[in-house]
Amino acid sequence: MEIYNEKVTYENPLLSLKVFQTDRFQDGHSRWHYHKELEILLVLAGKLDVEVEEEHYSLSAGDIVLIGASQLHRDRSIGHLVYIVLQFDIQEFFDQNTMQYIRRFSDPKHPLSELNYIIGQNADVKKTLVNCITDIHRESRTKEEGYEIAVNIRIKQILLTLLRNDRQHSLSRRDDFDLVRLKPVLDYIEANIDGKVQVEEASKVANISYYYFVKYFKKVVGMSFTEYVNYKKIKRAERLLLTKDMSIALVGEEIGMPNMAHFYKIFKKYNDCSPNEFRKKMLDWNAPQQAAVPSKK
Repeated sequence: MEIYNEKVTYENPLLSLKVFQTDRFQDGHSRWHYHKELEILLVLAGKLDVEVEEEHYSLSAGDIVLIGASQLHRDRSIGHLVYIVLQFDIQEFFDQNTMQYIRRFSDPKHPLSELNYIIGQNADVKKTLVNCITDIHRESRTKEEGYEIAVNIRIKQILLTLLRNDRQHSLSRRDDFDLVRLKPVLDYIEANIDGKVQVEEASKVANISYYYFVKYFKKVVGMSFTEYVNYKKIKRAERLLLTKDMSIALVGEEIGMPNMAHFYKIFKKYNDCSPNEFRKKMLDWNAPQQAAVPSKK
């Protein structure tokens, strides 16, 4: 069985999402593949068979299927098919206030394809998801001012709808005590994000031994302490690159990563490009939209 890791390219560098409509005439299977993004397929016309690991779904017009992050899948269309593909990095749509929900949507014991039962049992949920997907596709296509906000809201609406209608508790619950216990640590990270954020100091803030804290943090948050700190630093770097006239070296210093080789390595891990390339992408992205806005006389 031939399997490949699909690389999803985002049109807008600051919106970790890809959405497009496909109109094709084909008879046959696609290759088995996977990607880190959650994927939702909405069939508009025709028929589509989707295999997600050992599960099989037969879709027709108006049907939806969820494919979790890194879940192996392939599809097969017969004849003419029109459908919308929505792929997004779920982690990017949670902030510090909603961080506790990342773990529910990324538990390897409960792949998100398990939530397809909700769509099959609840017509209102299906209608809500269809509306969200079509709205995201329309907003991304027309790109009216503030469309990023509209898309962000719709993604959150999809996640909230699934969370509140999961009667089988496929999205495993976590003890709120764990989250409350780590709140001072998350505040400590936020307050010191422009300098050295040390795991030893964080463990003291949580009043937990160093060795237990390392395991405990990853269990509760869903990523290691170092991964979380680097993620927050790179997010701050992105804002500085786009809002301040600063050199790359100064941006690195501002986020507590004065070693340029290390800064570039971590930045590329999250954005698949260097800080310079990221800034250029955004300038190129904004230029056509700004040119389209009539100037005031």
